[in-house]
Amino acid sequence: MSRRSFVAVLAATALAVAACGGSGPSGSSADAVSPTDPATVSGDITVLTNRTDLVTDGTMQKYADQFKQLYPKVNVKFEGVTDYEGEVKIRMNTENYGDVLLIPSTVSTGDYPKFFAPLGSAADLAAKYSFTDKAKVGDKVYGVAGFAYVNGFVYNKDVWSQAGESKWPTTPEEFIAALQAIKSKTAATPYYTNYHDGWPLSSWSSVIGSVSCDPKANDKLPTTDPWAPGSDFTVGDTLLYDIVKNKLSEADPTTTNWEDSKGALANGKIATMWLGSWAIAQMQDAAKKAGKSPDSIGYMPFPKQVGGKFCSVVAPDYQYAINSHSKHKAAARAWFDWFIDKSDSAAVNQAVSAVKGAPLPPALKPFTDAGVQFIELSQAESAQLTKIDNASEVGISKPDYRQKIVDTARGAAPGDLKGIFTDLSKRWTEAAKTVG
Repeated sequence: MSRRSFVAVLAATALAVAACGGSGPSGSSADAVSPTDPATVSGDITVLTNRTDLVTDGTMQKYADQFKQLYPKVNVKFEGVTDYEGEVKIRMNTENYGDVLLIPSTVSTGDYPKFFAPLGSAADLAAKYSFTDKAKVGDKVYGVAGFAYVNGFVYNKDVWSQAGESKWPTTPEEFIAALQAIKSKTAATPYYTNYHDGWPLSSWSSVIGSVSCDPKANDKLPTTDPWAPGSDFTVGDTLLYDIVKNKLSEADPTTTNWEDSKGALANGKIATMWLGSWAIAQMQDAAKKAGKSPDSIGYMPFPKQVGGKFCSVVAPDYQYAINSHSKHKAAARAWFDWFIDKSDSAAVNQAVSAVKGAPLPPALKPFTDAGVQFIELSQAESAQLTKIDNASEVGISKPDYRQKIVDTARGAAPGDLKGIFTDLSKRWTEAAKTVG
């Protein structure tokens, strides 16, 4: 599975989601301290990853070989897990869930101390890394993002150029018009939903903040109606609905295939997909395999401006953590530090490094050249947001309600978009009252 670079989106988003139910073994409170002398560190460790492709093609082993030059007494084994969220969540009811792993999105922040070793004080970690608030419990941090990504549309620049579209749309209406031009002037599918795999539709949650250019947009969700007129979700979900309603997406969304879509976009059979910037490198790799130039892969922000500028949220990807039951915490922490701080994983994946001060990847140069404003969402209300999302059964970061939007737009389900928004708003606001 290669849905995200070394991790998932999030779900793709910075939103917190459902807890594991509070079950599972109680972990150790001992910190996983960074070792100072590589010669004293030893042990065999297992690293869990959702990037099964990077395990099978030898990429992860190359990283292990580089690491071993510094830590010769540490042996790193990788375990690629296809159904990462589902399988790892089950394994976390035992003590056997690797030594280093990606924190499943179904684990609530408050439960981190049950499963993961503290990495150090919040002040120390925040001074070195971005996005540590999400993994902070008390004065300790339990996870660090491998890297972060921004949000936008990955697109085939050649196809858009053939349709006469050389500028980024600045409104949803202009975006629809551009897709209409692609449909009429090229043979490409203007937009691809990746409906069948489901998780790509979840990435539409990441419009939060990008539409309003509001760093506190996420924190406002517990006390506002997320589908009120003009809200971030309303603007984003309406655009998705209009794309499908105007027949600008694939003919049968139930037959979509994520892996195939990468090659199709690289070959110009698909023009556009809404995905985190982690997808850029994968699309560029697909272009190379197809004998195309990786420069044909472009990336554009959501078609909405505030004060004449586009905005894009910088959101952390999966967080790396250390199993609190690991028998080789020093070795696990050594790998953890080296992979995040020293490896080229962020650069290779055209991602934003979690290490503060690291340069932005080349793929985002068009964003910086265009003055796109990067914002980081506050996570101050993530716990309350999780409670409301669970109680409402909306599933902000799940694909279900966006799949319903697609089905309704294509006539495969009854109703209309207004009815969907009314139902979502009612469930959310009632749950908010119940929760708090």
